[in-house]
Amino acid sequence: MVVIDLAERKVVGNVDWGHGVRPHCPKFGPKDGLLYVPTELDQSVSIVDPGTLKIVGSIPTGQPESHMLALSNDGRRGYTANVGPGTVSVLDIKGRKTLAVIPISHETQRISISPDDSMVFTSDQTKPQLAVIDTATNKVKTWVPLPAPGYGTASTHDGKWLLVAVPAARKVAVVNLHTLKVEHTLDVPKAPQEVLVGPDNKTAYVSCDSSNKIAVINLADWTVQKMIETGKGTDGLAWAR
Repeated sequence: MVVIDLAERKVVGNVDWGHGVRPHCPKFGPKDGLLYVPTELDQSVSIVDPGTLKIVGSIPTGQPESHMLALSNDGRRGYTANVGPGTVSVLDIKGRKTLAVIPISHETQRISISPDDSMVFTSDQTKPQLAVIDTATNKVKTWVPLPAPGYGTASTHDGKWLLVAVPAARKVAVVNLHTLKVEHTLDVPKAPQEVLVGPDNKTAYVSCDSSNKIAVINLADWTVQKMIETGKGTDGLAWAR
């Protein structure tokens, strides 16, 4: 895994596993400052010290293709979307163990968690529906119908709304997190992928892969206010602080 200094715009180091692990979707722990990296081929989440770039631990997921990771805001739990098995692994971060494996569908992909840590969201990749997992029971609480199979999701910081990229429909669906129903749908360019809500909770950004664009959504009136032109393969989004 390559480490880049954003200010200098140059490679400053690497994390070396010593064998192929297919690392993906690194996430910083909200409390401990460590980096948690799904390592798909090892069926695990690796723990990296960002100061030394050394691997300092591992958490088994018990499932192949642990692709994407969501961490609870209190830093106690992790949730991986396991693509091929179509499951979600629930992880005890401090205890470094798997607590549960939740069946979702034949295939799942991306995953996110609500601001209050009460719900985890992942889309069924075979049907137009979103799984809402109750983190208190580690079971699917309900299914939210979507215009087409969903992909990336993100909650607004006030916990009122969930934005869901719906690639095949070229839309973003907006789910009311109180009623768990879609209340708005917005047209965006082809192949929306990832959703990122701005720190001010006023704007969301949606990467549109094959369109080479990022759609900027106004969260006050649910309109697409502008497009940002990007390079090819626009997908993952993150904030640099």
